[in-house]
Amino acid sequence: MENSGQADPFAASASAITVSQLNRQAKAILEQGLGRIWVEGELSNIARPASGHIYFTLKDNAAQVKAAFFRQRQRGPTIGFRDGDQVLACGRVSLYEPRGDYQLIVEQLEPIGEGALRRQFEVLKKKLAAEGLFDQARKKALPVLPRSIGVITSPSGAAIRDIVSVLRRRFPLIPVVIYPAAVQGEAAAAELIRALAAANRRAEVDLLIIGRGGGSLEDLAAFNDEAVARAIAASSLPVISAVGHEIDFTIADFVADRRAPTPSGAAEIAVPDQQDWLRSLDSLAARIARLGRRMLEELAQTVDWLGRRLLQTSPSATLQRSRLRLSGLQQRLNSAARHSLANVSHRLELAMRGLHAVSPLATLERGYAIVADAKSGKVLLHAADAAVGSDIRARLADGELVATVRKNAS
Repeated sequence: MENSGQADPFAASASAITVSQLNRQAKAILEQGLGRIWVEGELSNIARPASGHIYFTLKDNAAQVKAAFFRQRQRGPTIGFRDGDQVLACGRVSLYEPRGDYQLIVEQLEPIGEGALRRQFEVLKKKLAAEGLFDQARKKALPVLPRSIGVITSPSGAAIRDIVSVLRRRFPLIPVVIYPAAVQGEAAAAELIRALAAANRRAEVDLLIIGRGGGSLEDLAAFNDEAVARAIAASSLPVISAVGHEIDFTIADFVADRRAPTPSGAAEIAVPDQQDWLRSLDSLAARIARLGRRMLEELAQTVDWLGRRLLQTSPSATLQRSRLRLSGLQQRLNSAARHSLANVSHRLELAMRGLHAVSPLATLERGYAIVADAKSGKVLLHAADAAVGSDIRARLADGELVATVRKNAS
């Protein structure tokens, strides 16, 4: 039989694939060929079913693509997205096999401005990490008890009030030096760098806290600045980064020697609780006293035992040797007792000095005074708290003064 030139329908049937197979192969090609990509476009046809997933169309002037943003991928609030918003969507291209719909499976969705900042953040983070600026090995240890603490932030923001409040509560005798700097806006990065340089040059503190309250990615831009990050890394003083809320992370957090979730948290990290230290000193003093008593008791037992052995020996020579040995032991006992007592006394004196150093009375002996309202007894922290004509009491190192306010210079 001659070949008519037409395709053999039986051969074509044998090599055909099903629609399911076609869609499955197309899906594999799309997912493996494109990988994870960023797509810029306008939101439209947003649907939010009860499942929590978000379905929408992403479009530009010439084309559109369907997109799915599944609930488990969503981080942060998504209710603010509206039709017409310009966004950056990060995800993978796929195909919904039952309908053959080509779509973008979104993993991250951001407003167009914030999305650009996020990309810059990720690029800089990878760059500095590759240089080793985030390595734990290069981070400096924080002082156990700082002599003084520097704070780099806006002097009018809530962050400085939170930090100072916690520091005063935990260890009020540690002085705080504020290095003012803008924390938001075009000038912020330069001012933060100058403040870091000033703190290192003046060397008047031995720990720095740098930070601000929370905000958007744009608000925190200065703390994601490369020059600021390098200035923190170059600081000879240890630095605690305290930027934003607990969920906020900045480049400054990664490069600093320690990251605090909030400004208040930085103050908690910076100093120990004074009351804990006082309790530890009391415990140490009691332990030293117990050890001293125990040593004396053990030495006294030794003397008693030797005395009993001496009484049990009759020859005079043995008695004389025993007496001489007892005399030597008594001398050693007396010497050891004096040495032990001197050691205990010295350690107690050190402990008392430590207690005295953190005592408010020590501050008074250096010429300071505690001023309180004469009627209520409330300690006055600001000049504005004392009205003209009111009586005040000033507690000095030795005695008190009662005075009437003639002028308020607040």
